Amino acid sequence: MAVVHMILQGKGGVGKSMVSVLLYQALLALGLKVHGIDTDPVNATLDGFKGLSVTRLDIMREDNIDVRMFDALIEKICEMPEDSHVIIDNGASAFVAFGGYLKENEVISLLQEHGHTVYLHTVITGGQAIVDTTQGLKVLATGFPSVPLVVWLNPYFGDIVMDGKDFTSFKVFEEHQHQIHSIIRIPTGNKSTLGQDLQELYAKRHTFKAAIESSLSIAVRSRLHRYFEQVVAAVKVAQIAA
Repeated sequence: MAVVHMILQGKGGVGKSMVSVLLYQALLALGLKVHGIDTDPVNATLDGFKGLSVTRLDIMREDNIDVRMFDALIEKICEMPEDSHVIIDNGASAFVAFGGYLKENEVISLLQEHGHTVYLHTVITGGQAIVDTTQGLKVLATGFPSVPLVVWLNPYFGDIVMDGKDFTSFKVFEEHQHQIHSIIRIPTGNKSTLGQDLQELYAKRHTFKAAIESSLSIAVRSRLHRYFEQVVAAVKVAQIAA
């Protein structure tokens, strides 16, 4: 059966779609069968990467989210080949609607009963959004107490520290530590070199494989290669690729 990775965060602009793209490519690099489903009604970033196998699910009807369209998402998951990994990128604007749909229809239990494994992924970022993203984690933890959570720490906007304490000392972590399956820290580097490389990579919707095998300069390809190796290693250590 499939392993389902739902990427959820109520705060926009914190790197959620980037996490979807990184996870997809890391799992693929680990030799797994991967398919993406993009349900973001505003910014379909994952679907923009033409080098990846992604289905776009349009959940909008007359400028409103039609939650019944999520039924098609469940059907799509159940049609996936055995032992495949399904990555669902859900937009911040649909966070509440999708979470409500999952709970009302007991979707997690339904998928588990059909033999699927489900992980809920969320992003915690530093800077001004740190409070909002930790609140997003709390909403998931309290709303889905029996589902394993994968927390991605994105330090791009600043150190993930509150009151001088790191994430594993946050109140939300201490309260829900038993639910957190793993923590993945997104690698960082020099913003003037690697940071610019990544910005251009994402802007052009290029995969790491395509960029590393392209005619980019040796230095750029080397930086991207080292960075991607770190991402793959972090995903492997997180034990979500089985």
